[in-house]
Amino acid sequence: MIAYKEFLVSIEIMPRLVGYMVTWTTYGSWLPGDKRGYVENGRILEGNKQIRKACEKLQRYPTVKLNQMERELVNTAIIKEAERIGQNIETLVVCFNHIHIASRPGVKSIERTVCMYKSAATRALRSLRKGPVWTKSFDKRFCFSEADFASRIKYIKKHNQ
Repeated sequence: MIAYKEFLVSIEIMPRLVGYMVTWTTYGSWLPGDKRGYVENGRILEGNKQIRKACEKLQRYPTVKLNQMERELVNTAIIKEAERIGQNIETLVVCFNHIHIASRPGVKSIERTVCMYKSAATRALRSLRKGPVWTKSFDKRFCFSEADFASRIKYIKKHNQ
């Protein structure tokens, strides 16, 4: 067990979290083995055709690609949920096969916050879609400087052009 004094010292030298970027994909749109690479256990792995084909065979529902109206519904649902929980989203982009958000730290954990966003977006789409809409996991990138956070925002905004 860490002594209280050692704990305080560790907090003082830890970098302060400025914000983070989260990304999640629609169901079936970026499977393990994808030629663009994929993330597994926090590591970026190269594409693998055999893994990709095996995962495609395991899919129980069609791949989800959001149309423009669905993208707008999802965007609105996430913004409303952020307002409801008091989360400060700096940038949000809903693409046809994935979502990017840059946000300042909130009261709730990133995992809980993303779960709430996915749930709100799914509810908004429920009358239009059956089956899963999102992948189970998501990617998170922590930003410990304003410059890093600004570069994540810039990256996300490129997706909205």
